Amino acid sequence: MMKNILVINSGSSSLKFALFDAGAMSNSDNMDQQVCVFRGQFSGLGTERTAVIMHAGNHATAPAEANDHQAAIMSLLDWLGQHNVLERLIAVGHRVVHGGMHYDCATRLDPDKVTLLDALTSLAPLHQPYSLAPIRALDERLPGTPQIACFDTAFHAKQPLEARQFALPYAMYDRGFQRYGFHGLSYDYICRCLPSMIPNYDPQARVIVAHLGNGASLCAIQAGQSIASTMGFTALEGLPMGTRCGAIDAGLVLHLIGEEGMTVAEVSKLLYKESGLLGLSGISSDMQTLLRSDKPRAQQAIDHYCYRIAREIGSLTAALGGLDHLVFTAGVGEHAAPVRDSVVHQCGWLGIRLDASANQLNQICISAADSEVGVWVIPTDEERVIAMDCVAMIDME
Repeated sequence: MMKNILVINSGSSSLKFALFDAGAMSNSDNMDQQVCVFRGQFSGLGTERTAVIMHAGNHATAPAEANDHQAAIMSLLDWLGQHNVLERLIAVGHRVVHGGMHYDCATRLDPDKVTLLDALTSLAPLHQPYSLAPIRALDERLPGTPQIACFDTAFHAKQPLEARQFALPYAMYDRGFQRYGFHGLSYDYICRCLPSMIPNYDPQARVIVAHLGNGASLCAIQAGQSIASTMGFTALEGLPMGTRCGAIDAGLVLHLIGEEGMTVAEVSKLLYKESGLLGLSGISSDMQTLLRSDKPRAQQAIDHYCYRIAREIGSLTAALGGLDHLVFTAGVGEHAAPVRDSVVHQCGWLGIRLDASANQLNQICISAADSEVGVWVIPTDEERVIAMDCVAMIDME
């Protein structure tokens, strides 16, 4: 009987799911040969535009639509039961955004660990509650089935001390006030892909990966190790994002509270949900919508977004001591050719050049023949990394 790993990647308005053949994953180190039985997602949860999309697999049906996360996970479990999957599950893997100081690798969950992770909700309010809700639901529906948390922060846990510290009293670092970094599962996947995707890849190559989606960050990587990243204590820092402001003067936040009379909840709503591309444009948080718009503020928002990415690439290049490869991934990184073109153009001082035709076609290699830096477009797959980590953990037990 086939043994399966179910992966749940739950976001603020979506719930992605994938089923992997655990036996095939155990027998192969090749990412391309690991069998995904099916994958799909619920989108628009909590809104009026709900949908279920199947991206792969031979099933003629899909789970029923759902209006919220609880209904989505119940619909998924009912659908899995109809397809005789539940009895073959050996584990369920979850993307959990924040592991705090506690976890630098995947961990098998129990009620105490879930409570500990719940206490980190204030550090990732757009993500942590939605990561934990399916865990609780599955524990009720499938008691005894191993559930494993894989953390976005874990990939960055071994960054140099100087990259992790804030210039606050040192005792605060020991209490957990430090840069954690996020999107680690995506960066981990890209790192595992690089040797097979880039010809004659040097394991010591200096790489910057641009994870550009509704959330956005950059990570400097060498020898598979995170050296520095743009996100910090929370997933609010760094680049402007769909609705998040990115880096901002802490004094401005104090001013909003002290002089403008805003409450902490109001400031949180402003910075997390009303800023970024949405706030700058006044139109949308969606990059493709802005690229299609002829409104001046849409272009201004895109220009600011690309400017900040280019500036941070310069910063991370300094942290690496040079740059050999730049990789674009996630929704905007994989599909928004004008964004890549603008970013690379602004980084021309690095000797980086684009092949305009390859870029427009979203090809894997988009650097020109005379570019001193390789430029790549590599689709990410967080669910596959989670499944691999689950198999590795089960094999060790």
